[in-house]
Amino acid sequence: MTFTVFAGSAQLAVLPLMAVGAPVWVIWATAFCVNLRFVIFSAQWRPFFMRFPLKTRLALGYYSGDIIYVLFMKRYAEPPAKGEAPDGQIEYFWGTMTANYIAWQVPSVIGIVLADVVPTHWGLGFAGTLALLGLAYSLVSDRATLLAAVVAGAAAVAAFALPFKLNIVVAIAAAICLGLLLDGGGDAGRRVRAWLEGPAPRRGNDGKCRVGSAA
Repeated sequence: MTFTVFAGSAQLAVLPLMAVGAPVWVIWATAFCVNLRFVIFSAQWRPFFMRFPLKTRLALGYYSGDIIYVLFMKRYAEPPAKGEAPDGQIEYFWGTMTANYIAWQVPSVIGIVLADVVPTHWGLGFAGTLALLGLAYSLVSDRATLLAAVVAGAAAVAAFALPFKLNIVVAIAAAICLGLLLDGGGDAGRRVRAWLEGPAPRRGNDGKCRVGSAA
């Protein structure tokens, strides 16, 4: 699986389901929901890579990863203008991908080979959860993403009693519904967005910016 499913979170989510003999549809649904974030990643990468042929774009999609997305978007915040020559973007992607691929596959193979040797009381299995938490925290950049993370976490805890770890699917669905509400939820969505954005700064008679009407 580590050489065919290049998605660590999907592996961590579905392997326990496979171990307990969960139905195939549950395994596929869980992997699909966990990997929905790559749809967002690909949509944001489209202005950078849409000029390449389909074969190249499929390879870019297959080898994409969370850390690659974070590093790439921090380095290239804006896509190149129409007719402008790209500044090493595809090379940067493949460079970070290669480093990420090696850093993932080598420890994965070592872990698979030495799984029976490593004592269980070391608790190394929790390291994957800690790594995903660290990555998730780095993506919380504003109040909206923080709210989505809190809602997803609360939903996962509330639905913890569901079989086959379906609480993960519930958490993802809750976060997606919140995103849809914020993007186009009518009056309710506008009120939530206004609360998240906070009061607009106002300029007083002395020319200084103040926040809120009470100033």
